[in-house]
Amino acid sequence: LRTRPVLERVDRELEDIRRMGYAAYFLTVADIVREIKEMGIRCAARGSAAGALVCYATGISEVDPVHHGLLFERFINTLRDELPDIDIDVESARREEVYERILRRYGEDRCACVTMVDTYRARAAVREVGKALGYPDAEVDLVAKAFPHIGAHRIRDSMERLPELRGSNLGSGQLELLFRVAERLNGFPRHLALHPSGIVLSDHDLPDRVPMERSFLEHRMVQADKDDVERLGLLKLDVLGVRLLSSMRHTLDEIERTTGERIDLDRIMDDDPATFDLIRSSRTIGCFQIESPGQRELLQKLQPDRFEDMIVDISLFRPGPVKADMVTPFINRRHGLEPPRYAHPALRAALQETHGVIVYHEQIMRVLEVAGYSLAEADRIRRHLDDGAEIGDLENAFLERAVACGLGTDDADTVWRELASFASFGFCKAHAAAFAGPTYQSAWLKAHYPAHFLSGVLTHEPGMYPRRLILEDARQHGIPILPLDVNRSEKAYTVEPVEAGYGIRLALQDVHGVSDVEIASIEKARVERPFASVDDLMRRANVSRPVVEALAHAGAFDGLPRRRE
Repeated sequence: LRTRPVLERVDRELEDIRRMGYAAYFLTVADIVREIKEMGIRCAARGSAAGALVCYATGISEVDPVHHGLLFERFINTLRDELPDIDIDVESARREEVYERILRRYGEDRCACVTMVDTYRARAAVREVGKALGYPDAEVDLVAKAFPHIGAHRIRDSMERLPELRGSNLGSGQLELLFRVAERLNGFPRHLALHPSGIVLSDHDLPDRVPMERSFLEHRMVQADKDDVERLGLLKLDVLGVRLLSSMRHTLDEIERTTGERIDLDRIMDDDPATFDLIRSSRTIGCFQIESPGQRELLQKLQPDRFEDMIVDISLFRPGPVKADMVTPFINRRHGLEPPRYAHPALRAALQETHGVIVYHEQIMRVLEVAGYSLAEADRIRRHLDDGAEIGDLENAFLERAVACGLGTDDADTVWRELASFASFGFCKAHAAAFAGPTYQSAWLKAHYPAHFLSGVLTHEPGMYPRRLILEDARQHGIPILPLDVNRSEKAYTVEPVEAGYGIRLALQDVHGVSDVEIASIEKARVERPFASVDDLMRRANVSRPVVEALAHAGAFDGLPRRRE
């Protein structure tokens, strides 16, 4: 809504962006997000950038910061010498496409990927030192493969402590020089590798400011890691591949294929009763952020019934809030087991949504306003509240300013103690609000299209559980699991109509020993007509006997003649 407070906030954000020289960066990121969506790829902004109204207005973020009480100063602060860092989640299965589109769109002189320094670990160190010492390559390779993926400094120690190495003759002394030198290589740079998410966005003089090279896949890379990029004053965009988004895309595609219905998840209502029934039941395996055993226990206690509760839930399930025991008082106050408590009436406005418990960084900043601090100053103070060297000076300054603003000495001291107790354990509400969107959307899909949703989860494995447990969850939801069938199964898990609704067909991608190329050959060959026999498959799909045996072992030929014609 174009109200006066909203317009004033937009003007303030734009002025700060202009003053700090970030206007081109925001416009470029907005352009990139728009292009990603035009490619048909799901994407979502994460992190403190969700607190910027400018990000919401330009389409970078789907989170309304005014509605959720988020603060721009938590993201960009004119008193803080830090570059803005916007993170964009995209479908993991199509992240390479996004990289290639961005690099092609903005050109070699303006855009490149960030690198990371790959350092020596046990296996690589043994191989390199073995070459230098002139040992036979085959023998060095056997020695290197004997070690698990551990640091090079643990080579000799692991031969004594790891059961799988105790029975070997590696410690006989013949390789002592090799191991001693290899251990000293631990942590040394080995080569530059492509960073999994960072992309530098710069002016046309990027090649003049930092050296470049090509990755193994021919992507342009700057010869600087993420920390060096910041020291050089280069702005970067993090494009992170998220399997959940690929699962959701698969779900939407399956819904459209089987029902003809095209769903726009960004337009669904955020107060759907069926979705919150599912969430409160804690049957959320496969759902983003809320599928772990601890999270499902918290959902049962919290009993969310509105979107804002999802933001609280995500914020509370963090090491800090759990360690500070912020969860118990919040749950008790939410359910009326104890009354809300405020250290001072002036804090009610900032803490009312969480019943007097400080949960968010943004609340800490609002509380500091009672002492006359601006939001920019409050954010700077918030970042140093757990700094033992500065806490004394910060306390004295707060008490002095709070008293000057009309608080009594005792009240000011009470408010400060409340801040100091919880400040280091809070969580950024903008982060939680950004996560809450995909969390709710995934729960909505599971509530309304469980078979389609779980087919996406099984295909892309976005969460923490193995496929067998996801399949069991599907059965508990009354979803039939249809067997592997060489004439029906696709590479991915698919949905098929059954008498009771929809079932999930097992996928060819799970057959051990069958490659993507061979799966593609099978799918292409059966377009003309289904396979009539095993021999028909071998002839038309041109697959080998080991592939046929792997398919047979997985039960893909049940119902087909097993004997060759």
